[in-house]
Amino acid sequence: MLITVLVFLAILSVLVLIHEIGHFVAAKKMGIKVEEFGFGLPPRIFGIKRGETIYSINWLPIGGFVKLYGEDREDEGANSKSQAPNSKLKNRAFYSRPPWQRAIILVAGVTMNFVLAVVLLSYLFTQGVMVPTDRVHIEKIVAGSPAEKAGIKEKDVVKEFRIHSPAGELELRITKGEELIKLTKEHLGEEITLTIERDGKELPVTLTARKDYPKDQGPLGIVISNFEEKKYPLSEAPIMGLKESLKLSWELVKGIGITLWKLISFQSVSKDVAGPLGIAQMTGQAIKFGNLAVLELMGLLSLNLAIVNILPFPALDGGRLLFVVIEALTGKKIKAHWERYVHQIGMIILLALIVLVTLNDLVRIFGK
Repeated sequence: MLITVLVFLAILSVLVLIHEIGHFVAAKKMGIKVEEFGFGLPPRIFGIKRGETIYSINWLPIGGFVKLYGEDREDEGANSKSQAPNSKLKNRAFYSRPPWQRAIILVAGVTMNFVLAVVLLSYLFTQGVMVPTDRVHIEKIVAGSPAEKAGIKEKDVVKEFRIHSPAGELELRITKGEELIKLTKEHLGEEITLTIERDGKELPVTLTARKDYPKDQGPLGIVISNFEEKKYPLSEAPIMGLKESLKLSWELVKGIGITLWKLISFQSVSKDVAGPLGIAQMTGQAIKFGNLAVLELMGLLSLNLAIVNILPFPALDGGRLLFVVIEALTGKKIKAHWERYVHQIGMIILLALIVLVTLNDLVRIFGK
């Protein structure tokens, strides 16, 4: 349990820190003053000032934050002589920069999350991933089953299905697991011949599909799969990682869209929608499967964070970006206090959604 919590917090911290590093680097490149880069969330434990930026360690070990000068409101320095509107710092304030520069800084966070996902998935492709094929693999043999008695072994590949019956000779090439299951069940109690590929050679194996069999075993007593592991070289892995990231992003967009529509139309939301507790539970399950599974989960969560954050909803990066786009189109700045109120309301709604999703997690976890 403790390991699960620590890994969950580590994953969350990495994802948020990567996100904030994107804002930090983009702001520095644009010449905007970065007042603080914090590891964890306030209250502050201690901070070290390097140049004009305070680098702090905070008590809540979840992610981090970047504080930009002039980020929240145009008049933030109006009461300070050192930060008066006509001071040199005004040109280095976030609010004073043209819309395209502010847009780049706002998008930089989600971009970093997407890049992290591509890197992680690319690495996973170099380690080996399960891909669908037209080959039916024997994954497991049940002890005492017809398959074991006939000499079928794990990692064998089923190539053909043959049977001689009063209706005539039947011979079919097998490319899908469903085909083998269907044919076997159609000929229960009959003697069949499977062509097996083993170590590059094809071997005929004769056995009888039993009529009376446990439901969890099947007539032949084998576990089959159409998937096999494939490793990609470093030259191909980034391309595959990018393709998979784009594919997963689209699936996440569709899933989030469906969930939002259900919320707006007051429909029941799927129990598969996970909040903090659900993600922690998935982390525990990933740990059981090893480090690669944890990295895969981190990649998925990084994509999810990027997509959610770019949504045009108040308090999110996408919501702030929306105000910048409106300003760029109209040529007029929205009053700072109005924008602040909108983001505060958005934050309240987001917190309420987190509470609802957490309750959904509790129902799913403890309601089994």
